[in-house]
Formats: sequence, structure tokens, C-alpha cells
Amino acid sequence: MTTNVSLNSPPSRRDLANAIRALAMDGVQQANSGHPGMPMGMADIAEVLWNDFYKHNPSDPHWVDRDRFVLSNGHGSMLQYALLHLSGYDLPISELKNFRQLHSKTPGHPEVFETPGVETTTGPLGQGLANAVGFALAEKVLAKRFNRSGHTIVDHKTWVFLGDGCLMEGISHEAASLAGTLGLNKLVALYDDNGISIDGKVTGWFSDDTPARFRAYHWHVIDAVDGHDAAAIHAAIAEALTSDKPTLICLKTVIGFGSPNKAGSESSHGAPLGKDEIALARAQLGWPYGSFEIPEPIYQAWNAKARGQTAQSSWQERFAAYRSAHPELAAEFDRTLRGELPATWQENIAALIARFDHDGASIASRKASQMVLESIVAQVPELIGGSADLAHSNYSIVKASKDANSPEGGNYVYYGVREFAMTAIANGLSLHGGLIPYTATFLVFSDYARNAVRLSALMGVRNIHVYTHDSIGLGEDGPTHQPVEHLASLRLMPNLDVWRPCDAVESAVSWKLAVERKGPSALVFSRQNLAHQVRTAEQIADIERGGYILRDTPNPTLILIATGSEVGITVQAAQQLEAAGISTRVVSLPCTARFDKQDQAYRDRVLPPNLRKRIAVEAASSDYWYKYVGLDGGVIGMNSFGASAPDKALYAYFGITVEAIVALGQALSA
Repeated sequence: MTTNVSLNSPPSRRDLANAIRALAMDGVQQANSGHPGMPMGMADIAEVLWNDFYKHNPSDPHWVDRDRFVLSNGHGSMLQYALLHLSGYDLPISELKNFRQLHSKTPGHPEVFETPGVETTTGPLGQGLANAVGFALAEKVLAKRFNRSGHTIVDHKTWVFLGDGCLMEGISHEAASLAGTLGLNKLVALYDDNGISIDGKVTGWFSDDTPARFRAYHWHVIDAVDGHDAAAIHAAIAEALTSDKPTLICLKTVIGFGSPNKAGSESSHGAPLGKDEIALARAQLGWPYGSFEIPEPIYQAWNAKARGQTAQSSWQERFAAYRSAHPELAAEFDRTLRGELPATWQENIAALIARFDHDGASIASRKASQMVLESIVAQVPELIGGSADLAHSNYSIVKASKDANSPEGGNYVYYGVREFAMTAIANGLSLHGGLIPYTATFLVFSDYARNAVRLSALMGVRNIHVYTHDSIGLGEDGPTHQPVEHLASLRLMPNLDVWRPCDAVESAVSWKLAVERKGPSALVFSRQNLAHQVRTAEQIADIERGGYILRDTPNPTLILIATGSEVGITVQAAQQLEAAGISTRVVSLPCTARFDKQDQAYRDRVLPPNLRKRIAVEAASSDYWYKYVGLDGGVIGMNSFGASAPDKALYAYFGITVEAIVALGQALSA
């Protein structure tokens, strides 16, 4: 541990790892915030992986056949920033000095669209592992779709670093179990087994036999590797690459390695070491350089640009041969990686919407969703779906769905009862590129998946969250299955478009915009049948605005606003109010986020500011709707949990009825 770097000799492996340690200590100290212990403990592992195995090109962070690296224990972000800086990415030392500061490229936790070379946003522990499963699954799916005999163009690995915290989180069980079942042999997880979390030694609250656990998941496990022995690390990774299973490498490390007084202790986990301790660590590590000072021989040894360009050039030559042999497949590969939809998309989806409008069928929106899916899956081969074991209830599977894990490949993932992992895996599928994922479960179970939904919104990834059984309308299953607060909760999430369509036409439009959107959407569908609403062509076009006038009179004095299954009873109520002499406008508002982004003139046309007599109707939490009805208006909704009964009885019991809307409308108009 006392190696000095000589400018006249090649630096040792420990010297290269110590560069990571020094940058981690300095970055956290300068920010006066962060986690130096993990980067110092995993530095030797990272050095071997990135210099001996990791296939990437710092000059082109988006090269399609690069390996993917995920830092699931994202609190140790300085490890990744040091790796990116040292290996040649566009991340200058000034950014490392600006660690955790406003608008820097080195935020507190890795964020995918902030820093070149970061593949996914991590920090909420365990989700990085699930994202990595998504990356590895995407590689497997795309390889089956595009590789041909003698032409392998999709062939890369996914590497994930994780710690005790990741393995304590329940999502790690869900994700690892599925990864083993799917046989994702190009996934390698490197476990930082340092025995320390923020509260101290984990033996008092984490005594799992982790190797046995992962063997039970059908993983290949390499146990008890010295995480500070470069030769042992190299041998373990090389062994992992020979397995036909995903691999977990358990590496014994010392958190805060090199710190004389804080190594092996929680004191190095989540706080700066302090200037005095850093000076002592530099001496113990044999690192005589100043703060943020990296000698040129270290940079030269770390620089991966030439190696990366060679690897990418070799792939480009293979792809050129592939294009020559399979020009149509090559063009399709290019299209999907660009994220573009097929040329026939607009024409086909428009025809489907027109057909729904012409047919005028009264069907459950979940059934309408399935009908839309049947069409989309046939024309958008990059769409890959899956359900948390409810496919035949949420209608997320169609005739064109094929098991993605079959020998010939496919477009459907059987996720099992794993809502959280399913959603986080789909985030990885989307981030990988070349696929548009959708996942499905009941709306009430979006709670299980919520933090992964949040990350899809935070990252802005193209992920479609399909939720059915949207209200008390699901009936006899009772309050455990009847969502009440879920719609409002999801709508409060920034950058998530939440759609609750009122009939087949709105359902088709919601799917259209979700597939087209370069960001996440939640599509919320009913169990019960919904009446078709008659519209003009202009009204159908206005659905895309998120809200529109569905029914109107020349001089309305009252506005009724509704979504989903409540639009039908609201239209009936408007007819009765009109008969009573109250001029009533009905506004369908299937996507409040999209409506709120429309220009002020359009929003004022739909909801005139001077027309203050308004009623919102939705079989969900009522509080959200006061932003549209104001203090002068009223809301007919839910202010309690549901009950077990047939849907019509529940609507009557909770007062979500035509009669209740009419009574409130008359009271406001008096």
C-alpha cells in the first residue's frame, strides 16, 4: 500500500486504482458532501473491469454495441465520474471539482442525461440491478431479432456494481429471480461485500447467505474473491464470461480502503473524510500528488479512446458486411435504434381511430386497449410488452405476442408477480435503445411499482405503464383492489402523461400518443363497459390536446369536467340539466398533463376563466380537481376507500351518479 508513481515507469494497477481513490476523496471533500467509502473500496475492481474487459468508446458514448455499465450503488457516484474522466470521456477535471453543484455534470447520484457515459439514473438502491436486467434482456431480444448466421451485430455485456443496500431491497429479489429464469448470461453483477452500511456493520440486520440465494435463482456465483487483488478479480471476471447463466461475483472489500482511521467503518460511508484524514490516506496509499492532481502517466495508462475506437471500427466493418448481406434488416436496425416509428405508423393508427369512431361500440377501455395493441404490435416490431401475471385480466397480451425468452425470440415478457422489478426492467429496456416497452398491472398495484415509475419520469424514458381496473368500477374485489388516490398521485408526478380515456376512440388516441412520446405515459383503463361518445373530426383531433369540449351549448353557464368511465354519466347529467334550463358544457379531460401544456388561448376556450360554475366528476380522490373547478366549483368523487359490491351498487352508494351531478349542478346554478 505504499507504491509511489514514477513518471519514468509504467504505473502499477494499484496506482491506477489509487487515482480513483484520490479523485473520490477530493471530490467529496470539496463538495463537503458525498460518499467516499465505496469508490475507495471498489477502485481495484473498477480498474480491472474497465481496463481489461469493458467494451466502450469514450469518443462515442452512444455506440450501439458498447457494453453497459450500471452503478446500482449510485451513492458512490464519484467512482463512475472518476472512471469516465480517467478513461477519456468528455468529463473534464473541472466537472469533478464541481461535484454535487448546481448544473454540474457530476450530480450527487448518476443521472443518465447529465453525464456522458452514464447509462441510467441510479441512487434508489436495487433499481440499478433491475435496470441492468433490462439492458441484458434488451441485448438478448435484439440479438435474436437481428443477428444472422455469420453476422453478429448485437453482442455486448451488461456489468452492474451493487452493494449490501441493493441486496437488502426487495426489488433485488424480484429482478435477480427473473434474470436467472431468463438465463441472461451476458449479465455480470459485482457485489461490493464490505459489510458496512450507513448505520454500521450489517451483520445485525443483513445475515443472508447471498451466494446461496443467487445460486437458488439459477445464477452462476463466484464467491469470496479478494476485491483488492487485481489478479483474483481478473480471474473471476474471466470465469463469469464462460457461464451460460448470469453471474454474481462476491468481492470482499474494505470500505474506505487506504484511510488509516476510517477504513472498514461507517464513518467513511456517507461523509467527507476530512483534510487531515485525506492527507494520511495519501501517505498510506503512496499517492504524493495534490488535490485533483493526476500525473500524465496515469492518464496515459487509463485512456481508452484508442482501444474503444478500434473496437467500434471493427464493429462498423462487421455491420457494413451485414448491411450488404441483409440490407432490409440493416435498415430496420438503424430505424429502431434511432427511435423512429415505421413509415406506415401514422396512416395505420389514424385508420384504427376512424374505425373505432365508425363502429361506436360500447366496450371496456381495457378491451379497446387490447384491440389497439393487436394492431400496434403487428406494425411496430420494437414494441415489447409484459404483465405482472395479469395478462388475461388487463388484456395486455394479443395474438401477435410471442415469448421473448423463446429460442426464436419474441415481443412479450412474462414478468410474474413482480410489479416493481417489471417497471424498472422496462426502464432498462427503453434506455438500451431499439425497443419501446410497455408493462401492465392493475392501477392499485402501481403503488408497488411507484418508485420505478418515478424514475421513468425523472429520466424521461419511453416507457408505457398500462394500468387497468381503474376505479370502484372493478366491483366485487373490494377496497384492496379499488384505486382511490392513485390517479391523483400519478398526475402529480412531473413529466408523466396520465391518460384515462372514456371510450374506445380516446383509448386509441392515448396509445397513439404514448407510443409516439419520447417520455413515459400511464394509460389507465376500465374493467366495465363504457359508452361510445359521438364526436366531430375536430373533436377527435382535439383529444390529443389532453382535454376538449365534448358537448356544448351556445352560451353555457355550467361546465361539467369528467374522465374515463364518468364521462358517460356526466353527458347524461348534462342532458337533464339542459332540460331543466341550465346551459351545460361537458369537457372530457383524459390527460391533464397534456392539457396543461396547451397554450393559454386553447385552455381558456375550453375552460373560460369567467365561467366559474364548474363540477368535476371522477371516481377517484376529489382533492386533485379543485385546480380546475376552483373554490366556487364542486367535485363529485371519492373521499374514502371503496367497498365490495357490484359496480353499479358502488356508484350509487358513493354518490357518483347522474342524479348527484344534476343536484349539484342545480345548486351551483341557483
